Amino acid sequence: MSVLILIPARMASTRLPGKPLADIGGRPMIVRVAERAAASRLGRVVVATDSEAVAAAVSAAGHEAVMTRDDHQSGSDRIFEALEAVDPGGDTELVVNLQGDLPTIEPESILAVLAPLSDPAVDIATLAIEIDREEERTNPNVVKLVGSPLGDTRLRALYFTRATAPWGEGPLHHHIGIYAYRRAALARFVSLPPSPLERRERLEQLRALEAGMRIDAEVVRAAPFGVDTHADLERARQILST
Repeated sequence: MSVLILIPARMASTRLPGKPLADIGGRPMIVRVAERAAASRLGRVVVATDSEAVAAAVSAAGHEAVMTRDDHQSGSDRIFEALEAVDPGGDTELVVNLQGDLPTIEPESILAVLAPLSDPAVDIATLAIEIDREEERTNPNVVKLVGSPLGDTRLRALYFTRATAPWGEGPLHHHIGIYAYRRAALARFVSLPPSPLERRERLEQLRALEAGMRIDAEVVRAAPFGVDTHADLERARQILST
């Protein structure tokens, strides 16, 4: 099936202003992410941005960028606008939403996100990893995926939360914010209003679950980390300098 990887990138980060253009080893972070996406060889890679500076940096590095509005409330809204702009004929069947602040993501992880869509009942696919650090179990910035096992590496998502869940003995899973949508599922998702649990947890994927959409997750062994602070940026620089 035809796949389009879309990478939303906006400059208005509150904790790390100008984040997409932050230098990592001589290249902007958004270019690093585009390189990882291209290395997956899944399909066409496009950065969706509201910044001409970001678009220029991406183009200068040999990648594709498309300008989008600056009033989008979420990355999902931005990638849907980009999808319709770069593929008005509807040829793309699967859309991967790859966050622009994951410069250390492995191409194999990008490939893995498509695996749950082999089941035609799945609307949206994502990734998770088992939590092995005690402090992450109670950290509200580490989003937990509560899911029903469908095999050794697959979970059917029942809920996403910032709390420590589920209760009791057993593994907890950290949700990794990369998604693969069937095109129709993405169109439906962005047409829905924000849901009560989405507002409460500040997690937009709950909108899909509350609407009865199915999300399955592939469990992977290596987790990329999101660059949200200057400390994260320094860590990314160290990792990618080796």
